[in-house]
Amino acid sequence: MIEQTCAMSGRVVMITGASSGIGAAAARLFAEHGAAVVVTARRHEQLASVVKEIEARGGRALAVPGDIRRGEDVGRVVDAAVERFGRLDAAFNNAGQAVPGIDLHEMSDDDYDTVMDVNVRGVWNCMRHQIRAMLDTGGGSIVNTASVAGLIATGVGAPYVAAKHAVIGLTKAAAAQYGDRGIRVNALAVGSTLTEMMESVIEQMPGVEQTFFARAVQKRFAAPVEVAQAALWLCGDASSFVTGATVPVDGGTLAV
Repeated sequence: MIEQTCAMSGRVVMITGASSGIGAAAARLFAEHGAAVVVTARRHEQLASVVKEIEARGGRALAVPGDIRRGEDVGRVVDAAVERFGRLDAAFNNAGQAVPGIDLHEMSDDDYDTVMDVNVRGVWNCMRHQIRAMLDTGGGSIVNTASVAGLIATGVGAPYVAAKHAVIGLTKAAAAQYGDRGIRVNALAVGSTLTEMMESVIEQMPGVEQTFFARAVQKRFAAPVEVAQAALWLCGDASSFVTGATVPVDGGTLAV
Protein backbone atom coordinates (compact mmCIF):
# COMPACT_ATOMS: atom_id res chain seq x y z
CA MET A 1 0.00 0.00 0.00
CA ILE A 2 1.10 3.57 -0.70
CA GLU A 3 2.00 5.48 2.45
CA GLN A 4 -0.28 8.51 2.80
CA THR A 5 1.61 10.41 5.52
CA CYS A 6 4.40 11.71 3.28
CA ALA A 7 5.40 15.24 2.33
CA MET A 8 2.77 15.58 -0.41
CA SER A 9 -0.09 14.12 1.61
CA GLY A 10 -3.34 15.90 0.86
CA ARG A 11 -1.90 17.79 -2.12
CA VAL A 12 -3.35 17.66 -5.62
CA VAL A 13 -0.83 17.59 -8.47
CA MET A 14 -1.33 17.81 -12.24
CA ILE A 15 1.26 16.10 -14.44
CA THR A 16 1.46 16.40 -18.21
CA GLY A 17 3.10 13.96 -20.59
CA ALA A 18 2.27 11.30 -18.02
CA SER A 19 1.67 8.32 -20.29
CA SER A 20 5.34 7.28 -20.21
CA GLY A 21 8.87 8.33 -19.32
CA ILE A 22 9.45 11.14 -16.85
CA GLY A 23 5.76 12.01 -16.56
CA ALA A 24 4.70 8.47 -15.71
CA ALA A 25 7.58 8.13 -13.24
CA ALA A 26 6.52 11.40 -11.63
CA ALA A 27 2.91 10.27 -11.33
CA ARG A 28 3.98 7.14 -9.48
CA LEU A 29 6.43 9.04 -7.28
CA PHE A 30 4.03 11.82 -6.31
CA ALA A 31 1.35 9.25 -5.49
CA GLU A 32 3.82 7.31 -3.35
CA HIS A 33 4.38 10.51 -1.41
CA GLY A 34 0.69 10.99 -0.70
CA ALA A 35 -0.50 13.28 -3.49
CA ALA A 36 -3.62 12.87 -5.55
CA VAL A 37 -2.36 12.98 -9.13
CA VAL A 38 -4.25 14.19 -12.17
CA VAL A 39 -2.45 12.96 -15.26
CA THR A 40 -2.86 13.95 -18.87
CA ALA A 41 -1.39 12.98 -22.24
CA ARG A 42 -2.67 12.21 -25.71
CA ARG A 43 -2.28 8.42 -25.44
CA HIS A 44 -5.39 7.24 -23.65
CA GLU A 45 -4.52 3.59 -23.04
CA GLN A 46 -1.06 4.26 -21.64
CA LEU A 47 -2.45 6.98 -19.40
CA ALA A 48 -5.14 4.67 -18.06
CA SER A 49 -2.49 2.04 -17.35
CA VAL A 50 -0.51 4.48 -15.20
CA VAL A 51 -3.64 5.35 -13.20
CA LYS A 52 -4.53 1.69 -12.76
CA GLU A 53 -1.05 0.98 -11.41
CA ILE A 54 -1.26 3.85 -8.92
CA GLU A 55 -4.73 2.86 -7.73
CA ALA A 56 -3.67 -0.78 -7.34
CA ARG A 57 -1.10 0.42 -4.82
CA GLY A 58 -3.64 2.42 -2.86
CA GLY A 59 -3.01 5.83 -4.41
CA ARG A 60 -5.41 8.40 -5.83
CA ALA A 61 -5.23 9.23 -9.50
CA LEU A 62 -7.37 10.61 -12.30
CA ALA A 63 -6.66 10.39 -16.01
CA VAL A 64 -7.92 13.17 -18.27
CA PRO A 65 -6.63 12.68 -21.81
CA GLY A 66 -5.90 15.79 -23.79
CA ASP A 67 -3.52 17.76 -25.98
CA ILE A 68 -1.68 20.58 -24.21
CA ARG A 69 -1.47 22.48 -27.48
CA ARG A 70 -5.20 23.11 -27.09
CA GLY A 71 -6.09 25.56 -24.34
CA GLU A 72 -9.56 24.09 -23.97
CA ASP A 73 -8.09 20.65 -23.32
CA VAL A 74 -5.85 21.99 -20.57
CA GLY A 75 -8.73 23.90 -19.04
CA ARG A 76 -10.72 20.69 -18.95
CA VAL A 77 -7.91 18.88 -17.11
CA VAL A 78 -7.61 21.61 -14.49
CA ASP A 79 -11.38 21.77 -14.04
CA ALA A 80 -11.50 18.00 -13.60
CA ALA A 81 -8.80 18.18 -10.92
CA VAL A 82 -10.73 20.80 -8.98
CA GLU A 83 -14.03 18.99 -9.42
CA ARG A 84 -12.66 15.62 -8.25
CA PHE A 85 -10.21 16.69 -5.56
CA GLY A 86 -11.30 20.21 -4.65
CA ARG A 87 -8.17 22.16 -5.57
CA LEU A 88 -4.88 22.21 -7.45
CA ASP A 89 -1.72 22.60 -5.36
CA ALA A 90 1.09 21.76 -7.78
CA ALA A 91 1.81 21.01 -11.41
CA PHE A 92 4.62 19.34 -13.30
CA ASN A 93 4.44 20.50 -16.91
CA ASN A 94 6.58 17.80 -18.40
CA ALA A 95 5.21 17.11 -21.88
CA GLY A 96 7.60 17.93 -24.70
CA GLN A 97 8.60 16.97 -28.20
CA ALA A 98 11.69 17.16 -30.39
CA VAL A 99 12.41 16.55 -34.07
CA PRO A 100 15.81 14.85 -33.93
CA GLY A 101 18.36 14.37 -36.65
CA ILE A 102 17.23 17.16 -38.98
CA ASP A 103 19.40 20.18 -39.79
CA LEU A 104 17.78 23.61 -39.48
CA HIS A 105 17.81 24.29 -43.22
CA GLU A 106 16.05 20.99 -43.91
CA MET A 107 13.24 21.41 -41.39
CA SER A 108 9.71 21.99 -42.60
CA ASP A 109 7.20 24.49 -41.29
CA ASP A 110 5.36 21.57 -39.69
CA ASP A 111 8.52 20.46 -37.84
CA TYR A 112 8.98 23.95 -36.42
CA ASP A 113 5.33 24.40 -35.52
CA THR A 114 5.12 21.04 -33.74
CA VAL A 115 8.17 21.69 -31.59
CA MET A 116 7.13 25.22 -30.66
CA ASP A 117 3.48 24.35 -30.07
CA VAL A 118 4.14 21.41 -27.76
CA ASN A 119 7.04 22.87 -25.81
CA VAL A 120 6.11 26.57 -25.61
CA ARG A 121 2.40 26.98 -26.28
CA GLY A 122 1.77 23.84 -24.24
CA VAL A 123 3.57 25.20 -21.17
CA TRP A 124 1.84 28.57 -21.59
CA ASN A 125 -1.57 26.90 -21.85
CA CYS A 126 -0.85 24.86 -18.74
CA MET A 127 0.37 27.72 -16.60
CA ARG A 128 -2.47 30.09 -17.43
CA HIS A 129 -5.09 27.53 -16.39
CA GLN A 130 -3.13 26.16 -13.44
CA ILE A 131 -2.41 29.61 -12.03
CA ARG A 132 -6.09 30.51 -12.25
CA ALA A 133 -6.95 27.50 -10.08
CA MET A 134 -4.08 28.07 -7.66
CA LEU A 135 -5.04 31.70 -7.07
CA ASP A 136 -8.45 30.50 -5.91
CA THR A 137 -6.87 28.51 -3.06
CA GLY A 138 -3.98 30.74 -2.02
CA GLY A 139 -1.09 29.55 -4.17
CA GLY A 140 0.89 26.54 -5.31
CA SER A 141 4.01 25.37 -7.08
CA ILE A 142 4.63 24.81 -10.79
CA VAL A 143 7.59 22.98 -12.31
CA ASN A 144 8.24 23.18 -16.04
CA THR A 145 10.45 20.70 -17.85
CA ALA A 146 13.06 22.63 -19.78
CA SER A 147 16.35 21.08 -20.84
CA VAL A 148 20.05 21.73 -20.91
CA ALA A 149 19.09 22.89 -24.41
CA GLY A 150 17.33 25.78 -22.70
CA LEU A 151 20.71 27.07 -21.53
CA ILE A 152 23.16 25.92 -24.19
CA ALA A 153 22.97 24.85 -27.82
CA THR A 154 22.86 21.10 -28.33
CA GLY A 155 22.55 18.86 -31.35
CA VAL A 156 18.82 18.22 -31.01
CA GLY A 157 17.73 20.94 -33.41
CA ALA A 158 17.44 24.72 -33.41
CA PRO A 159 13.66 24.94 -32.81
CA TYR A 160 13.95 22.66 -29.76
CA VAL A 161 16.79 24.79 -28.36
CA ALA A 162 14.73 27.94 -28.97
CA ALA A 163 11.64 26.36 -27.42
CA LYS A 164 13.40 25.30 -24.25
CA HIS A 165 14.98 28.74 -23.89
CA ALA A 166 11.41 30.07 -24.12
CA VAL A 167 10.22 27.68 -21.40
CA ILE A 168 12.85 29.12 -19.07
CA GLY A 169 11.73 32.64 -20.01
CA LEU A 170 8.09 31.80 -19.28
CA THR A 171 9.15 30.27 -15.97
CA LYS A 172 11.03 33.37 -14.85
CA ALA A 173 8.27 35.72 -15.97
CA ALA A 174 5.54 33.78 -14.16
CA ALA A 175 7.66 33.48 -11.01
CA ALA A 176 8.16 37.24 -10.97
CA GLN A 177 4.52 38.01 -11.63
CA TYR A 178 2.96 35.66 -9.07
CA GLY A 179 5.62 35.40 -6.36
CA ASP A 180 3.75 37.73 -4.02
CA ARG A 181 0.54 35.77 -4.54
CA GLY A 182 1.83 32.48 -3.20
CA ILE A 183 2.77 30.77 -6.47
CA ARG A 184 6.27 29.49 -7.10
CA VAL A 185 7.41 28.61 -10.63
CA ASN A 186 10.65 26.77 -11.42
CA ALA A 187 12.15 24.83 -14.31
CA LEU A 188 14.30 21.74 -14.66
CA ALA A 189 17.23 21.80 -17.08
CA VAL A 190 17.00 18.12 -17.86
CA GLY A 191 19.90 16.25 -19.38
CA SER A 192 19.82 13.08 -21.44
CA THR A 193 17.20 10.76 -19.98
CA LEU A 194 16.29 7.25 -21.11
CA THR A 195 12.70 7.79 -22.18
CA GLU A 196 10.72 6.59 -25.18
CA MET A 197 11.66 9.79 -27.00
CA MET A 198 15.35 9.14 -26.35
CA GLU A 199 15.01 5.54 -27.47
CA SER A 200 13.49 6.83 -30.71
CA VAL A 201 16.45 9.17 -31.20
CA ILE A 202 18.88 6.30 -30.65
CA GLU A 203 16.97 4.14 -33.12
CA GLN A 204 17.12 6.85 -35.78
CA MET A 205 20.76 7.74 -35.07
CA PRO A 206 22.68 4.57 -34.03
CA GLY A 207 25.63 5.32 -31.79
CA VAL A 208 24.38 8.79 -30.83
CA GLU A 209 24.24 7.78 -27.17
CA GLN A 210 28.02 8.13 -27.02
CA THR A 211 27.60 11.79 -27.98
CA PHE A 212 25.20 12.27 -25.09
CA PHE A 213 27.48 10.43 -22.67
CA ALA A 214 30.43 12.59 -23.71
CA ARG A 215 28.61 15.72 -22.55
CA ALA A 216 27.84 14.50 -19.03
CA VAL A 217 30.24 14.08 -16.12
CA GLN A 218 28.48 10.88 -15.04
CA LYS A 219 28.70 9.34 -18.53
CA ARG A 220 25.22 7.84 -18.48
CA PHE A 221 21.56 8.56 -19.10
CA ALA A 222 19.30 9.60 -16.25
CA ALA A 223 16.51 7.27 -15.25
CA PRO A 224 13.12 9.03 -15.52
CA VAL A 225 12.57 8.78 -11.76
CA GLU A 226 15.74 10.78 -11.12
CA VAL A 227 14.18 13.74 -12.89
CA ALA A 228 10.86 13.13 -11.14
CA GLN A 229 12.58 13.34 -7.76
CA ALA A 230 13.77 16.87 -8.55
CA ALA A 231 10.23 17.85 -9.55
CA LEU A 232 8.90 16.38 -6.31
CA TRP A 233 11.30 18.53 -4.29
CA LEU A 234 10.38 21.70 -6.18
CA CYS A 235 6.67 21.03 -5.70
CA GLY A 236 7.02 20.50 -1.96
CA ASP A 237 7.60 22.68 1.08
CA ALA A 238 11.30 21.75 1.28
CA SER A 239 11.93 24.18 -1.61
CA SER A 240 9.70 26.95 -0.23
CA PHE A 241 12.24 29.75 -0.91
CA VAL A 242 13.05 28.61 -4.44
CA THR A 243 11.29 30.32 -7.33
CA GLY A 244 12.26 31.54 -10.78
CA ALA A 245 15.12 29.03 -10.78
CA THR A 246 16.30 26.64 -13.45
CA VAL A 247 17.65 23.57 -11.67
CA PRO A 248 20.02 21.32 -13.64
CA VAL A 249 19.24 17.61 -13.53
CA ASP A 250 21.84 16.71 -16.10
CA GLY A 251 24.58 14.44 -14.76
CA GLY A 252 26.99 17.38 -14.84
CA THR A 253 26.48 18.41 -18.47
CA LEU A 254 26.37 22.10 -17.58
CA ALA A 255 29.31 21.81 -15.18
CA VAL A 256 31.96 21.45 -17.87
